[in-house]
Amino acid sequence: MSAFFLHQRPIHNPFSFSGPNPLLSRRSSSFSRPFITNMSSIFTPTALLLLLSLLIILGVFLPWAGMPDFLFSSNSNTSSQYSKWRDYTLAQAASFVAKNGTVIVCAVSHPYLPFLNNWLISIARQKHQDKVLVIAEDYATLFMVNQRWPGHAVLVPPAPDSQTAHKFGSQGFFNFTSRRPRHLLHILELGYNVMYNDVDMVWLADPFPYLQGSHDVYFTDDMAAVKPLNHSHDLPPPGKKGRPYICSCMIFLRPTSGAKLVMKKWIEELQSQPWSKAKKANDQPGFNWALNKTAGEVDLYLLPQAAFPTGGLYFKNKTWVQETKGMHVIIHNNYITGFEKKIKRFHDFGLWLVDDHALESPLGRL
Repeated sequence: MSAFFLHQRPIHNPFSFSGPNPLLSRRSSSFSRPFITNMSSIFTPTALLLLLSLLIILGVFLPWAGMPDFLFSSNSNTSSQYSKWRDYTLAQAASFVAKNGTVIVCAVSHPYLPFLNNWLISIARQKHQDKVLVIAEDYATLFMVNQRWPGHAVLVPPAPDSQTAHKFGSQGFFNFTSRRPRHLLHILELGYNVMYNDVDMVWLADPFPYLQGSHDVYFTDDMAAVKPLNHSHDLPPPGKKGRPYICSCMIFLRPTSGAKLVMKKWIEELQSQPWSKAKKANDQPGFNWALNKTAGEVDLYLLPQAAFPTGGLYFKNKTWVQETKGMHVIIHNNYITGFEKKIKRFHDFGLWLVDDHALESPLGRL
């Protein structure tokens, strides 16, 4: 994103004089003595001591509090900046971040900014952070990200009302995640490849070499049962509920008619199975129904389990982790609910990076 600055040149004053001004000299001499006397009374030892104390206090506390924005920019400039990001469109944002025709997307609300930063650090280590687009689900996230990393966040109206950390299975969680296929379909229609990640993931290696071939949709199995290393890349057969159990949290799509068909079908499934107190739906069953119902028309590709394991396998099967050491690419911290529980698990496995490596994130320390 280009930054524009106003360079001011000195303005020539036609009424200025290069030589001394007699009138100014007389006025200066007449007022110099009272002025000096007043200044002497102001800078007494007591006053100087009070001034020095104030400077020490400001020097101690301001670095901790952070310098407020208004000290550096006028209210009109800040308002104009916020207005700019409020009007920023998904098409503009995708065009800005896309590299080699690809965009990496996540959707985040304000409570999950620590997870966003943790995820970004892991992506930055693989040199893919520049193609990341944060779809902000509230204005606080939109402004925070774009203030620190201009152009990398966009809000697609309307923003959900609540800014709380939604519990899995809640109506708020459904409202939040059900917007996802529309965002992805829009990006596909703009002509970009798009990778979607939940931000409770960590990259241990570059995933792009695994996106081989020219398939329409790439995805990961959400089952914890161990597969052979040479397992099939076809869509797994349906389970007891009549559909497969594919994770909707790691998807790669090419801008093909097949990928667009899956997204449209996913949207239809979510509309036909809305959240209710009796049936606490989430977005993943709809994605699986969409895959199942379009499998004969769309080129689908199941990514290798050893590289993209579900949390139910990676965090719970130590033997498997040792047997596949060095093969892991993206780790998903699922099969556990709760904000603090996810953070603790990342800590326990050495995957919580923000405490010691925040400066590696494009957002810095939040």
